[in-house]
Amino acid sequence: MASEKTDAIMIRIVDFSESSCIATMFTRDFGKIGVMVKGARRPKSPFESAIDLLTESRIVFIHKSSDSLDLLTEAKLARRFRAATRSLPHLYAGYYLAELLDALTHVGDPHPDLYELARETVIQLDELHDPLSLVIRFELNLLRLLGQKPSFENCTLCGGEIPQQPRVPFGQLSGGVLCGKCRVGQSRVISLSWGVLEAMRLFSVCDTPLPAVDPMVLGELRGVLNNYMANIMGRRPRMQKLLSILGRPTTIRDDALSLLRKAEAQVSMKQDISKTDETDKDVLNESTFSQNN
Repeated sequence: MASEKTDAIMIRIVDFSESSCIATMFTRDFGKIGVMVKGARRPKSPFESAIDLLTESRIVFIHKSSDSLDLLTEAKLARRFRAATRSLPHLYAGYYLAELLDALTHVGDPHPDLYELARETVIQLDELHDPLSLVIRFELNLLRLLGQKPSFENCTLCGGEIPQQPRVPFGQLSGGVLCGKCRVGQSRVISLSWGVLEAMRLFSVCDTPLPAVDPMVLGELRGVLNNYMANIMGRRPRMQKLLSILGRPTTIRDDALSLLRKAEAQVSMKQDISKTDETDKDVLNESTFSQNN
């Protein structure tokens, strides 16, 4: 059992005992691996902060048989996912990225290009770039690298070119746009605006700056990808329900201030109600006193 070295991004952590955990990592050279991390929960763990979600580390592990977990022996932290403490939208986007990597990749199937895509996306999330655009670009390029990218230029069934038109049929099950003839008899078909197809083309290129796309188009595209990813995975991703927050410039500090303002408003409302009740009592007492006289 030889030791292996590689770069890795942490995508899942499950407690195994009081001191150990099982970690799923997406590596540059070996694809997805599952490792036992002994002593990870101890106060003076040799792994320090390397066992945190979306951290990037240089690791050493012992590769065991296919029926057993590998054993992590060393992990040197290279980059921590700092957005987790600064922005809820970026935190949710990062967790969604990790869930997709875990669900759509196979153990021992290396994808160096996908590793670089994930690494660059995490870095840009850390730099607080637009999380909605980053997630969409990651999804489309993830699908491209795994051979499951939807067809948005030619009919997915006959291969015919799709002419520009206001709206185009898109088959969720067939995996892309459909011409008028192939549309007949197909199930799970939705209608996409031409702007969404153009946005798909723009986001499918990962080595250029993020494109500027109309928010309405982004919202429609987000809905399309929600259903498409659910069809591919056979279930809805757990983090998908939280993606609606990605379009909001909300930080964790903003959320705390919002909760504080709501609490202050509730206290103020109660005080106003209390004052109103006291005023009504005074009026009632004066009225009773006048009647008695």
